[in-house]
Amino acid sequence: MASTVFQIAYFVLVARTYRVADMSLAYPLMRGSAPLLVALASVTLMGEPLSQSAWFGVGTICVGILSMASAARQASEAGVALSLGNAIVIAGYTLIDGIGVRRSEAPSSYTLWIFLLTGLLLGGWTLATRHRAFLHYGRQNWQLGSVGGAGTIGSYGLALWAMTVAPVAVVAALRGTSILFGVAVAALFLRERVGTAKVVGVFIIAIGAAALRLS
Repeated sequence: MASTVFQIAYFVLVARTYRVADMSLAYPLMRGSAPLLVALASVTLMGEPLSQSAWFGVGTICVGILSMASAARQASEAGVALSLGNAIVIAGYTLIDGIGVRRSEAPSSYTLWIFLLTGLLLGGWTLATRHRAFLHYGRQNWQLGSVGGAGTIGSYGLALWAMTVAPVAVVAALRGTSILFGVAVAALFLRERVGTAKVVGVFIIAIGAAALRLS
């Protein structure tokens, strides 16, 4: 239930953030700040120490992602604030789920319970407040929703399984490398400008990922 509360907050904040900020700015800020928060909290709250090379990898990935975000121009203060706020939410549910999935000893079951509860609460809330818009949008876009839902469950399910065999901070940092694909989507489909600074950030992230793989 704690994870469900954080998951709903995440989805709401993501929707509001993308209304006022480019994806190429918001996504790197959200995913770039969260791994560092997770690393600090996992060491203090979970007693899960990291090796020097793991710390280097986490730090390098954060630097690479944040350098990509800093390249964005005309960033609104609201977009930056919402992105950083959502980074705290991401760190929160990552830590909760890291502890929960280990205690459950059943990654698949834990994953399905998270999305069942989140879907029931978020769907019920939407039906109660905007049922006509929700039903109309669902009829028009159920195919995209199904693909997105399957991708979300599959990707996060793999991440939760990884948390049972690897430090939570390492998994969180490696998940942050998804920004490479996020920036590609922003450039190819949303027609956002991706300059040299963001390309440099890609290489920094790759170095950090390699350091984590070798840690």
